[in-house]
Amino acid sequence: MKRHLLPALVLALVWPGFESHAAGPTNAFFPFCIDWHDAKKRGYAEQAHMLKELGYDGVGHIWLDGVEERLRSLEAVSLRLFQITMKVDLNGQPPFDARFTNVLRLVNGRRVQFCLLVGGAKPSDPSADARGVEVLRHMSNLARDTDVQLLLYPHVSDWIERIEDAVRVAEKVNRPNVGVMFNLCHWLRVDKSRDYRPLLEKARPRLWAVSINGADTLDPEPGWKRYIQPLGRGDFDVAGLLRTLRQLGYTGPVGLQCYGIGGDAREHLAESLAAWRKLDLDSPRP
Repeated sequence: MKRHLLPALVLALVWPGFESHAAGPTNAFFPFCIDWHDAKKRGYAEQAHMLKELGYDGVGHIWLDGVEERLRSLEAVSLRLFQITMKVDLNGQPPFDARFTNVLRLVNGRRVQFCLLVGGAKPSDPSADARGVEVLRHMSNLARDTDVQLLLYPHVSDWIERIEDAVRVAEKVNRPNVGVMFNLCHWLRVDKSRDYRPLLEKARPRLWAVSINGADTLDPEPGWKRYIQPLGRGDFDVAGLLRTLRQLGYTGPVGLQCYGIGGDAREHLAESLAAWRKLDLDSPRP
């Protein structure tokens, strides 16, 4: 048995994103946006115990409220806080929440990623690049002496709307703690080509997080009902996306987007984790 455990131990030491699972992908896997639509209205401690029982590696946190309580609840059950999502407004005074500095100190040493939703300009408008670089370099400076990563999070209708925008701006910021995140649901909404491989290849040097969920390949209607479903539902080939990421050498964390999924969160989280563990990334889709 020790001979079988040794390769996994070596991978865990070499690749920080590697986490050993009984089956399915080997990336760390965590849900986010699980708070708002849970019919049971669970608090942080209840969520942490639920995630531990289900078998997730941790969770993502939305906004800067309650971070200390979230950390306590996760560490009590030996789970990780993977990400904190926050907004940046290029026209704001200040352009980001002043609590950012305090939260940085709070999470330092825990390898937390801050997912930045950057607005304040027209979507994809390169004329705002200079201001965006200025603000993001300031945030990078604040985080310089921590192990925090800042991720540009493509989000529909924001200035950073597409993965291409995130890569362009991250390259201009050119800081070792500023990278990008690929978000399946937002990519499906803004890019009709469905050809993600060249985008991921371009993003790969700074691609430090990915989010997935069950989804249909096309949805002409507004809203997220068909673009955000529990994993395993919908006709979009999520396994193919993850297979491509593996081929490109991506070993970082994978987030499960849960925004707008109603009912008891435990039910859809259990369904998604079961689907995650059944994903076959070694064989192409027939």
